[in-house]
Amino acid sequence: MYEPIRTKSVHRTADDDRNPDTYPHRSRGEELDIQLAGHLAALLAVTDELGDDRAGELIARQVARLRGAPPARHAGLSSAPAEDLHRKAHTLAGRALVVAASRADTTAAILAAERMDAHTAALSGDPLVATP
Repeated sequence: MYEPIRTKSVHRTADDDRNPDTYPHRSRGEELDIQLAGHLAALLAVTDELGDDRAGELIARQVARLRGAPPARHAGLSSAPAEDLHRKAHTLAGRALVVAASRADTTAAILAAERMDAHTAALSGDPLVATP
């Protein structure tokens, strides 16, 4: 019925047995930090396009903390309607929140949750949209 594989994996190289440190390995925490920084950087781009400088600075600080360098800020505008940008930002903040919670990064999780609330308020037409 079942016969065990008797050959070495094709996904390994000859150096794997001799020198396991040939290529860098990242921990789960490092991978989550990279993913969180990516989501926050995307959120920063949309936030900049919406013109929310205060929130942009808060997000930029978190990206810099995670990456060890300040994020690149772009001036490219998509000319998308504000409603679409708020939806996109809400989605990106939600993704960042999930990763931050997984990483147990309270600061980033709180920021992401606040951004989600701000974009929800903007989408609902709430005139008292408070940017944290």
